[in-house]
Amino acid sequence: MQKTVAIVVFSGVQSLDVTGPMDVFSEANRFLAPQDHYRLEVIGIERGVMPCSNGLSLNAHRHFSDASDAYDLLLVAGGPQLPFLNFGATFDTWLRDACARAQRFGSICNGAFMLARAGLLEGRTVTTHWGDAVALAALCPSTQVEADRLYVQDGELYTSAGVTAGIDLSLYLLGRDHGPEVALSVAKRLVVFTQRSGGQSQFSPFLTPHAEPTSAVALVQLYVLANLTGDLALADLANAANMSARNFSRVFAKEAKVTPAEFVERARVDAARVLLESTKSPLKTVAYQCGFRDAQHMRSVFNRRLGVTPQQFRLNFTAMV
Repeated sequence: MQKTVAIVVFSGVQSLDVTGPMDVFSEANRFLAPQDHYRLEVIGIERGVMPCSNGLSLNAHRHFSDASDAYDLLLVAGGPQLPFLNFGATFDTWLRDACARAQRFGSICNGAFMLARAGLLEGRTVTTHWGDAVALAALCPSTQVEADRLYVQDGELYTSAGVTAGIDLSLYLLGRDHGPEVALSVAKRLVVFTQRSGGQSQFSPFLTPHAEPTSAVALVQLYVLANLTGDLALADLANAANMSARNFSRVFAKEAKVTPAEFVERARVDAARVLLESTKSPLKTVAYQCGFRDAQHMRSVFNRRLGVTPQQFRLNFTAMV
């Protein structure tokens, strides 16, 4: 049975948030019987031509006020300025009603902010681009934001991470509709993976200290980064800060927003990422230089934190070597 997929766009939308999912479902029609084809529709928040963030222009099939269908899948796209945009009460009301009519609804990248402002994320578990996760969590305190997931399903709600993760989500939904073989065929056509290894962390920027630059905590953070091969136990760090271990642990967590042990592990992972991307050093050498007990310990930490092994991480970023 034919399904209708609709994507909501606006001036400043990220074009790949729109074209990525549309290409997945359009390519799927090559492998489906005519009666099972997807029908694609672009819904504009504004009328007329809408410029994308990269300069391309989109012309929606219809304005949201003219879209009263019960869509099988309704997605809202994201854009660089979307966290700061508010489209007004009339649109928010339409979006709530449209999502209630839809069999499934969701967002691409930071399109989650659009759903949030319409009150559609209260009490839900979602994801968004790693760079917007903190702001989304602040906007919706009752929402659990999974910052390291490529996509998240919460009942009929589907949210995806940054930009190309919209393709990951669309392939997942396609596989649910028509089976893994069709999803694999489309992935091959688009030359992408049907399921990527790891989460967003492997793409996010390196650790940034949160403490005030002149504080004792900031000095300890610099000490950690300069002494990754040391023990860096709590007592060592407290001594570097000239504090008791108990007081240091409390002050560090308050200022840095993470525990001392968490900061040390993040610092070691980030140092290893740099070496894996920029050198061809053996894994045991990288592990030693970054303070891991051995290559197996580094592998275990990478799997837990990034969802990939050090070797997989290096292969993912071979263009940088």
